[in-house]
Amino acid sequence: MDRIFHALATRTRRDILRRTIEHEQSVSTLARDYDMSFAAVQKHVAVLEAAGLVVKRADGRERLVRADPRMIARARALLDRFEALWRSRVDRLDALLAEDAATPHEPSSNEEQGD
Repeated sequence: MDRIFHALATRTRRDILRRTIEHEQSVSTLARDYDMSFAAVQKHVAVLEAAGLVVKRADGRERLVRADPRMIARARALLDRFEALWRSRVDRLDALLAEDAATPHEPSSNEEQGD
């Protein structure tokens, strides 16, 4: 999972992933839309491939890239678990705060003295 989130940490790689979810594209087609070298785009694709987010295949001289929906689904499932965990923690904190607000408090000795 660390590789997946590392791969998704860069805007260019997220964009490449988005574009290859829609349909398979060659690396050269992908590279045309970025203000960077072809080699730099190849490196971004390699990071996505190492993370399992895309699959690259040869078609003659071209290298075609497509997103792997199974790995994207795994990453999504992990994020869903993190979301559930944090929502549970926030809900518990809300309940504790509501309970505390509903409990009458005795004034402290400083409050009684007007401090």
